[in-house]
Amino acid sequence: MDLDTNLSQLWPLVWQSTYETLYIVAITLVLGGLLGLLLGLALYVTRRGGLYESRVANAVLNVFVNFFRPIPFVIFIAAVQPLARVVVGIGIGNRAIIFALTLAAAFGISRIVEQNLVTVDPGVIEAARSVGASRPRIIRTVLIPEALGPLILGYTFVFVALVDMSAIAGVIGGGGLGNFALQYGYRQFDTVVTWTAVLIIVALVQVVQLTGNTLARRVLRR
Repeated sequence: MDLDTNLSQLWPLVWQSTYETLYIVAITLVLGGLLGLLLGLALYVTRRGGLYESRVANAVLNVFVNFFRPIPFVIFIAAVQPLARVVVGIGIGNRAIIFALTLAAAFGISRIVEQNLVTVDPGVIEAARSVGASRPRIIRTVLIPEALGPLILGYTFVFVALVDMSAIAGVIGGGGLGNFALQYGYRQFDTVVTWTAVLIIVALVQVVQLTGNTLARRVLRR
C-alpha cells in the first residue's frame, strides 16, 4: 500500500481527530478559562492595596497556584487520574483528558489573568471607588473591561498551548490530532500522515491567532 492510498483511507479518521481536538480544547478553554479567571481575579484583588486586600488569602492562593503550575502535563495527567475517576467517573479517554486539561489550564490562566489585571491603571480604579462604586461593580465594569484586550491575547495564547497539551491525550486513551499523528504517522513511519496532522494543527492555530489578534485590536481601539 503506497502512502497516498494509506492517507486516503485515513481521511475519515483525520476529520474525526480534528473534531476531537476542537471539542477537547473548546470545552477545556471554557471551563479552565472560567476557573482561571476567578482564580486570577482572587490573586489580584487580595494583593497588597487590592480591593479585597488579604495577605493570608493571597499567600495561600500563591502557594496553591505555584505548587501545581510547574508540573509537566504528562506527569499531571497521571497524578490527577484518581481524582478524575471520582469527578468524571473514568480515568482514561476524552473525559479524563478534559478534566486534567481543565485543571492544568486554570492554574496557568490564573497567572495570565493576574498579570494582565496588574497593568490596569490604579487611578481608574480609585476614580471608581471615589464615586461610590462597590467592589463587585468595579471588578465587573472597570477592571475586566480595562484589561479585556490583553486578556483576549492571553486566552488566544492559552488556546495554542491547549492544542499542544491535547497531543498528549493518547497517553490515557484520549483522541485528537496528536494521538492520530502518533498512532498512524509516527508509529507507522508514515511521514505523510504525520505532516497532514501537523499542517491541520498549524492551520487551526493560525486561524485562532488571527481571530484573537483582530478582536484584541478592536477592543484596544475603543
